[in-house]
Amino acid sequence: MGEGYDASHITVLEGLEPVRKRPAMYIGSTDGRGLHHLVYEVVDNSVDEALASYCDLILVTITRDGLCTVEDNGRGIPVDLMPHYGKSALEIVMTILHAGGKFDKSTYQVSGGLHGVGVHVVNALSTSLHVEVYRDGKRYEMNFECGIPTGPIREANENIAELKARYARRYGEGDLAQYAAVLDPLEFLRTAPRRLNGTRITFLPDPTIFETTRFDYDILAHRLRELAFLNSGLEIQITDERSGDRARFCYRGGIREFVAYLTEGQEKVHDEVIYLRGSETENKIDTEVALQYTKTFHEQVYTFVNSVNTKEGGTHLEGFRSAITRAINTAGKGPMGGKNPAGIRGEDVREGLTAVISLKVANPQFEGQTKTKLGNSVVRGIVDSLVYQQIMQYFEEHPRDVQSIVEKALLAARAREAAKSARELARRKGTLDSASLPGKLADCSERDPAKSELYIVEGDSAGGSAKQGRDRRFQAILPLRGKILNVEKASPHKIFKNAEILALVAAIGCGVTMEKNTTEKCDVDRTRYQHIIIMTDADVDGAHIRTLLLTFFYRHMRNLIEAGFVYIAQPPLYRAARGKEERYAFRDDDLKRITAELGEKGLVIQRYKGLGEMNAQQLWSTTMDPEHRVLKQVRIEDASYADAIFEKLMGEDVEARRDFIKRHAKEVTNLDI
Repeated sequence: MGEGYDASHITVLEGLEPVRKRPAMYIGSTDGRGLHHLVYEVVDNSVDEALASYCDLILVTITRDGLCTVEDNGRGIPVDLMPHYGKSALEIVMTILHAGGKFDKSTYQVSGGLHGVGVHVVNALSTSLHVEVYRDGKRYEMNFECGIPTGPIREANENIAELKARYARRYGEGDLAQYAAVLDPLEFLRTAPRRLNGTRITFLPDPTIFETTRFDYDILAHRLRELAFLNSGLEIQITDERSGDRARFCYRGGIREFVAYLTEGQEKVHDEVIYLRGSETENKIDTEVALQYTKTFHEQVYTFVNSVNTKEGGTHLEGFRSAITRAINTAGKGPMGGKNPAGIRGEDVREGLTAVISLKVANPQFEGQTKTKLGNSVVRGIVDSLVYQQIMQYFEEHPRDVQSIVEKALLAARAREAAKSARELARRKGTLDSASLPGKLADCSERDPAKSELYIVEGDSAGGSAKQGRDRRFQAILPLRGKILNVEKASPHKIFKNAEILALVAAIGCGVTMEKNTTEKCDVDRTRYQHIIIMTDADVDGAHIRTLLLTFFYRHMRNLIEAGFVYIAQPPLYRAARGKEERYAFRDDDLKRITAELGEKGLVIQRYKGLGEMNAQQLWSTTMDPEHRVLKQVRIEDASYADAIFEKLMGEDVEARRDFIKRHAKEVTNLDI
């Protein structure tokens, strides 16, 4: 027994205090991902109203002051008194963990929020939160600070019935389109005749908890578009009052339009998006699948349960993969597909496949609060049976499509064999064997991967400076010559003919994944370095090389990114010196501040266009010294968003890339032309 350890040392956290003490337990992290998770929790409640057929409009607004408002036209949170607690249902829902309507299946047959902690967490982690409820022709409101009510629920003065009568007289009952056109969408939701019920939550994240409290419009818009795809007919609007950006998402075609969006600009193997749907009444499971084959070399399969993105897959993904592999093998052996000489495997079937799997499950079993993996064992067989039966029926009705799909799988199988031969040849030559490291690698003496760093450096000049300036005990340097292969466009077997990629793979030592979930995978436990740092010039060519490297890591060493092992170095852009004093600026704003502090008289400013312009000591002190350097960790926050970005930036569709550059050009702060 520990000395002095008794009952007085036991702490009981009450109310929402556990959330504020350990926020990462509830939202995953306190960085940008956790910040945006707050919005998703509130929006998911509105989506649950849509799943129950009580809501068809959700509005999300980022205000000029940095607050976020989520508003819907659902039933509105109940406001009546709960006698057992002596408080209104609204206050209970906002302040007590594991309280909500998701536990009562008569209220929500299907929902994404299962644990009763969503909106409570948002309330607990917000400096301020204001909730408005519209029910029964009245408006109610309540305010909170850090999860604590600042006063009781109160009924506001406005009477929605009176508002309805007033606007009906002014605009006419049948002229809602004209009414909507003259009012802001938020005001329309609050007062229009068909918007008599609903909930509006406005919150300001707590800056003492989150690393950043600035909402990213693009991240939110992508998730909201995703939700609109998954819920056919649901209209979701997002407005950013800071920039003026706004968008409206509503897709009658549901996940069919989702797949069309994901494959936009890609060359298709068959014209029509294949759509499968079925219901299993005993377990109350509704399954939707949409899929499209393209002539790309990678797989995009996204799974959702009750509109929640199950990023780690689960039993529904296992059932789908089993069925699609079995169906194409069956078709390939029959009269529809001809012979199957190459032996089609699961990874061959999935090459070039884009699919969305969306389930509505009454009693889903998620792993953890973040709900990233589905565990219901019964789902595997249900999805397998549905997909196999319906896709075989589709194949019988579309013989040309099945022939094209089987041919695509056969080509993938041959390419897999060619890639295997190329890898074996590379290993025989020693270029893929970590025991035979590339000659250009300047390795470190440290053998513990957790303490070892690999700098991937652009060019021999910068490589020379890095080798001289590094700490040889734990920092290794791998200089790359020129630009590596763009793996987004390359077939798998061509990858292992690229000398720079071979050197990279051999140096890191963990192998590569040619496609997700194959037997040959990037194994993070074998990596020789747990800090893999991309260090390129701060110019256009450097940015291009960095993007090519990130594309390779994302497509073929994604496990390293997911483990948090990949970083981007931040070399300075400027050196400002006067006499013996010198300062470094990483951004234009930094340079302005330094210039103001040192004064412009006699100040010498050097613009670094390449790492090679810095001597070894300067490179160490600014970019490589762990005490002073700045590293950006590469993370995957949204797989479908990341896939879309890589496809646009590195794929074949020039028009999509041009549109992306036009939209984001204003975000570029340092550009040499």
